[in-house]
Amino acid sequence: MALTRRRTLLAGAALGGAALLTGCSEDVSPDRDEHSSAADRLRTAAAHDSTALLARYDATLAAHPALEPRLRPLRSEVARHVQAFTTGDAAPSPAGSARRGRPHKAGAPPVPGDEKAAQGALAAAERKLADNRTTALLTAPPELARLLASVAAAGAAHAYLLTEPPR
Repeated sequence: MALTRRRTLLAGAALGGAALLTGCSEDVSPDRDEHSSAADRLRTAAAHDSTALLARYDATLAAHPALEPRLRPLRSEVARHVQAFTTGDAAPSPAGSARRGRPHKAGAPPVPGDEKAAQGALAAAERKLADNRTTALLTAPPELARLLASVAAAGAAHAYLLTEPPR
């Protein structure tokens, strides 16, 4: 478990370095234009991925209401990520924005019955998404790359927090 935490922290540090390097890039080639169709597809995919992660948080909160104090701040950050990728327009979560006390809709991601396993599933989803966003930095235009790096670093931090014992 300690190796996973170290790897997550190292990934976050690498993301920070990548964000700095990307910010210093002066590459203005057509395929790196902020408003190109490739950038739009990348932004749309990132919004979709964040929306799916938000649905996972909603489903987990619906299945395990006792985790709300721990998960609600992380879920709020993921909701902000959706807004950031949709240029400020709020996008509804595919789970129907399940809230405490309301069952999640059919089609919501499956949630393990054990609270610890449910947190582990969220951590794995956060890690995978952070890795995907880190890879996407290579083809993203500068401003989108900075956003991707920031959100990926946040995801790595979320994964770390989800695997740490509560204090």
